[in-house]
Amino acid sequence: MTDSQIVPELIAAAQTKAKLSEVKILEAREHLEGQAASEAQIEDLRAANVVLELAAVDIFTLFEARMQHHFKRGPFSRKLRAALKDAGHTDLADRIHKYYLAINVLKHGKGASYRELLDSPTALFHVRHTEGIDSQDEHASSSLINVGVPGFFDGLATTLLEAYQFLENR
Repeated sequence: MTDSQIVPELIAAAQTKAKLSEVKILEAREHLEGQAASEAQIEDLRAANVVLELAAVDIFTLFEARMQHHFKRGPFSRKLRAALKDAGHTDLADRIHKYYLAINVLKHGKGASYRELLDSPTALFHVRHTEGIDSQDEHASSSLINVGVPGFFDGLATTLLEAYQFLENR
């Protein structure tokens, strides 16, 4: 079995683990709705979000590493996006690019990827504006992309699986 053959299995495993964090986030939000939150409750919610962020970064990074062999050297995500566009898969190319930007923001915080996401809003996930964020948290990646919204990880997993199928079948 080659590295790329196990990519769907790795994505499915990551998706299963992500569901646990999503459930914790949803339950915490429902429990806190309309109530003052304790420090412990806020920390539990924050921890579940961090776990989900790390899972998203990990699966995207793993996808890039395992699928890099489809392209010669260079920036994998840009080459994948171009190949998808050339093949007429513009929706998938756009989704890959948006998730690539989101993962960059999760990894690096505020920067060019963050500004690009602000300039081109997406329905795939929620980008937080820094106006509502404490100045000390302004560059913290976890305050910029809301991964706890329902469907974020499923959308990422579906997008990666579609890109996997494209690359393996071309």
